[in-house]
Amino acid sequence: MDFTTALKFQYHAALEYLLLVIEGCPDDRWDDPRDRDAPFWRVVYHTLFYTHFYCQQGYESFTPWEYHQKGANDLGDELADGDWKPAVCKPYTREQLLSYWRFCDNSIDGWVDAIDLSAQDSGFPWYPGIPKVEHQLINLRHIQHHTGALVSRLRREERVVTAWVGRAKR
Repeated sequence: MDFTTALKFQYHAALEYLLLVIEGCPDDRWDDPRDRDAPFWRVVYHTLFYTHFYCQQGYESFTPWEYHQKGANDLGDELADGDWKPAVCKPYTREQLLSYWRFCDNSIDGWVDAIDLSAQDSGFPWYPGIPKVEHQLINLRHIQHHTGALVSRLRREERVVTAWVGRAKR
């Protein structure tokens, strides 16, 4: 198997794991005030947004999802007192984010095929000196980081257990 095919499989696996988390979240946790500035829906949207964003050759070629709300992708800006304040926006419903999830999962193969994995630049100036192939691994780690945090939240607080996905079924 070549690297591009393996990368696609791992993107699909990471997204499949995120899907299990989205589906497993109890309704009352989706926008729970106990989660303060990082409600479940916002972490899911952040994860999908940056999956989509960083699967482009560069930031100039990115077109946001049709239902994107300005700032919804941000988990917050640090305030002077060390607290975090995210942009105010209307929470996405589970159905909306499942639609965005399907868009991302259905687009991954084309996105990966369009990326020049041999490029010596990530295409994002805030990732200087990072080759495109390494940037894709960073993107995969980002999906897993937030998915793992959501899994932990569900397991600890709701006793919801999700099975880990090592490889996509595709």
